[in-house]
Amino acid sequence: MRAPLGKIFQEEEAEEINMTPMLDVVFIMLIFFIVTASFVKESGIDVNRPEAATAVKKERANILVAISDKGEVWINKREVDVRAVQANIERLKAENPQGSVVIQADKKATTDTLIRVMDAARAAGVFDVSIAAQEA
Repeated sequence: MRAPLGKIFQEEEAEEINMTPMLDVVFIMLIFFIVTASFVKESGIDVNRPEAATAVKKERANILVAISDKGEVWINKREVDVRAVQANIERLKAENPQGSVVIQADKKATTDTLIRVMDAARAAGVFDVSIAAQEA
């Protein structure tokens, strides 16, 4: 004997795929990738870097410090007094213990400001300090 027509339609509706668990997994993966991604940090200003024939690209530069041609020091898109560079680098170093410091000094920046920033970085406990240059 055949099944009634109403029962056949009920079975077809019950075989529907539940998408909720799959969407939950996708959103959890999205959150995981956003949290674990390392974002590119910028110093805050564009500097005219000097050229060097032996310049090498550094892959993992996490703490960027820029020195403008007027002697202004920029960290994380904000201007910082030279006397506060050490405290800022210590804070950034605490966030990323394996981080290295790259100083992006303008061609016309004074050597005095560059040396003061380098000293502040070393006083903050970062001994991997590099100076950015353009490839010649």
